[in-house]
Amino acid sequence: MNRPPLLTLDEALPQLLAHARALGRQETVSTFEADGRVLAQDVVSALQVPPHDNSSMDGYAVRSCDLTQADTVLRVTQRIPAGSTGHDLGAGEAARIFTGAPIPPGADAVLMQEDCEPLDDAQVRCRVVPEVGQWIRRSGEDVTRGATVLHRGDRLGPAALGLAASIGLSHLDVAARPRVALMSTGDELVMPGDVPPQAMPPGAIYNSNRFFLRALLERMGCNVTDLGIVPDQFDATQRALHQAALQHDLILTSGGVSVGEEDHIKPAVQSLGELHLWSLAIKPGKPFAFGSVRRDRKATDGPSAHFIGLPGNPVSSFVTFLLLVRPFILSLQGARQVQAPRWRLRVAGDGPRADRRREFLRARRNTAGELELFPNQSSGVLTSAVWADGVIDNPAGTVIRAGDVVDFIPWSEWLA
Repeated sequence: MNRPPLLTLDEALPQLLAHARALGRQETVSTFEADGRVLAQDVVSALQVPPHDNSSMDGYAVRSCDLTQADTVLRVTQRIPAGSTGHDLGAGEAARIFTGAPIPPGADAVLMQEDCEPLDDAQVRCRVVPEVGQWIRRSGEDVTRGATVLHRGDRLGPAALGLAASIGLSHLDVAARPRVALMSTGDELVMPGDVPPQAMPPGAIYNSNRFFLRALLERMGCNVTDLGIVPDQFDATQRALHQAALQHDLILTSGGVSVGEEDHIKPAVQSLGELHLWSLAIKPGKPFAFGSVRRDRKATDGPSAHFIGLPGNPVSSFVTFLLLVRPFILSLQGARQVQAPRWRLRVAGDGPRADRRREFLRARRNTAGELELFPNQSSGVLTSAVWADGVIDNPAGTVIRAGDVVDFIPWSEWLA
């Protein structure tokens, strides 16, 4: 049997994302509850932030023309705490002012209280000569009225929520959460807690992929239905896929997608829709499958759920999720940015021998800020993903030497 040609990641990802049209569903949620959600509408400010010129320091509002030399004494004629307003500042006058309080008419500078000496309640000695505008935050210097402060497709974080609140928004329109069905197949799989380690039968393994895939999906803002371990039978697999397609946008499985492997996922998906099997030129993570499962078993076309099958080795499944499934899910939500940013960092030691595939090598930063590689880069060694801070994106055929500067994708960017 002829093996399919290896696809590069740069070839595969655009093909995959071409199928990931935004779902189009949206909902309105409390700004408190919008962290991590994808914005469905532009956010336009109806006001200036700050709404008025205000003091950025505790001190004295003054007219700079009254202070042409140090140690000038001014009359203190008003006191302006935050939340109140002052009146016109006359010649030779100063206003005691506090952080956030509006600048009174006539004042054009603020002196920090550390640069002033109160002589009594009515006078202050100004030790320095101010510059016009110093310690004044101008109206609209953060946000101007009518400005788009957040854009449709932005993935919201804590700072964005604070910005939305600063212009008075208690609720935000966001993309609805993708509905994802998670399935495990394989008679060798055992759930932790069902069988103690000392009683594990020969050939059995604990189902670790189910745990990290569910956590990854939830971090990506998905509503996850965990269908558990499906019996390793064609009819049972077909029924599970059909039921999952009825109420979900994506069905995700791991294992059983290696080219030429006899399993029930491939024929079951093909009987209900279509399936594309890829051999990716990446390490870890060579086998990958995507396709669709029709919601109506009798129809030849019509509405369907997306299907993605990941490799079974845990690190392969973990890395291919981040490389391919993560941008797919973000695209379903209409996100503008679906790729994680990369850092350029120096490597502390030599890497493994070159591979013909593009490698994603688990590594972490040391105290000097350089990258150290985990000694065992096998796709079955999940401890490498726990030990590491992220992966080095190493081009095919490239040997890493100590001192080389490489592309590094930290887990913190991928898993935010």
